[in-house]
Amino acid sequence: MERTYSDAVAALNTLQTNFAVIDAFRKSGGNANAQAIPETIEWCRRIGYEPSDFDRIKPIHIAGTKGKGSTSAFISSILTQYLPSPSQPKPLFHKIGLYTSPHLRFVRERIQINNQPLSEEIFARYFFEVWDRLEDSARSAGLPTDTSAKPAYFRFLTLMAFHTYISEDVDTAVIECGIGGEYDTTNILVSPTVTGITNLGIDHTSMLGNTIEEIAWHKAGIFKPSAPAYTVQQLPQAMPILHQRALEKSTSLRVASPSPEFSTIKLGLAASFQYINASLATEIVAAHLSILGHSTSTSPLPPEFIRGLQQVHWPGRCDIRRESNIVWHLDGGHTLESIKVAAKWFAEQIPRPEDSINNSSIKNNLPPTRPRVLVFNQQTRDAGALAQALHTTLVQALGAQRPFTHAVFCTNVTFKNGGYKPDLVSLNTNSAAVGELSVQRGLARTWEDIDAGTEVKVLGTIEEAVGWVREVAAEEKEEGEVMVLCTGSVHLIGGMLEVLETGGKGEG
Repeated sequence: MERTYSDAVAALNTLQTNFAVIDAFRKSGGNANAQAIPETIEWCRRIGYEPSDFDRIKPIHIAGTKGKGSTSAFISSILTQYLPSPSQPKPLFHKIGLYTSPHLRFVRERIQINNQPLSEEIFARYFFEVWDRLEDSARSAGLPTDTSAKPAYFRFLTLMAFHTYISEDVDTAVIECGIGGEYDTTNILVSPTVTGITNLGIDHTSMLGNTIEEIAWHKAGIFKPSAPAYTVQQLPQAMPILHQRALEKSTSLRVASPSPEFSTIKLGLAASFQYINASLATEIVAAHLSILGHSTSTSPLPPEFIRGLQQVHWPGRCDIRRESNIVWHLDGGHTLESIKVAAKWFAEQIPRPEDSINNSSIKNNLPPTRPRVLVFNQQTRDAGALAQALHTTLVQALGAQRPFTHAVFCTNVTFKNGGYKPDLVSLNTNSAAVGELSVQRGLARTWEDIDAGTEVKVLGTIEEAVGWVREVAAEEKEEGEVMVLCTGSVHLIGGMLEVLETGGKGEG
């Protein structure tokens, strides 16, 4: 096997769990695997580590349903303000790790140091170090060295991230959970400095349960006796569970509240809801610094905190990109709650007409003052319910205006001729449904029922969807700048960014 980045991505993709296995698990009604942590610890030992070894990277552990990636990014952005720089002659840190999922364009985005993805060379180096250790372990035990000698995709990347951060001698690593918390692969961490729970909602019900109480129980599984726990104000049903879990885990739980200074700070991440994530991040960072012996007050906010909040960059979340006559609004919302949040954010970007219309008989039939296009997909969840929630939220926010003049429903396949970019290959979707466009056709019917005045299109790839939007923009040029909302799936947003930033030139 060659040892390039492309080779690493190809090898990694062999560890993906296929759709048939995932679908069978969902239909079985099974809960998260209680053996997940013991199994991950065993994999950890096969590459030469005990979980306590990762205490060295002073981890901050983050779980939640909505905002855990953004909160992790805020934390990392603040901490990197304490790196060596002209404004920081006495730095507290030299390397800050950030581990998140899923990725958008490149799998190496998941493992960052100082807010930069690993280079292709560094990613390949650490990937094959872990790969080789696993094969050597299997060989010494007289076992096959095929994919059975490696953990599944997310577990492998988690172990690789920990190995990378140990090898690179990072001072602190911000670790975002994958799914849940109690049984999540990242929960082999023994002594994080601080833990945090972002907004909770209903998602991954086949693994975490159907109620907010069950989901809160799983998320709070990351609490540790050695680490203070922080959260934001949750639904009333969730808070007693979080407090009870904190008691069980012998830790304290604090609820973060926004700093009065936030009213004067323009966050690097757009949308008003990000102030909730920012408030959680600031309290977590303050606690982390204090635990490390760097006493920090958040009243007033230190300049490093303010710069970190202002300079944070998190592509694909409330992300605005511009090109000739088109403004692309990209957000990877994919749960009912996050779709509503994305809709409210998009509504905030739309110029308001000067005159309000109060006549209820016409208020939902008024066309937008300029063209607006929806690009949407969700391949594995209840796509119709998400689309309905998106429309309802926008109608409520916009009042007199129809949300979209055009809507296109496409798959997450990147290119018309090249298929998926290797980094974006996903085996956990129903390939037959993707090929037949069955989800997309269903979404088109749903949208036509919701709003018959929208021109609806179904297309097979993201590249074709982008091309169609550009055609619409060209036809509607005299009507003004076309506003586009792309949402419903992180995988869709990753493919959108790939097409937009490469000019739609696929591979193959």
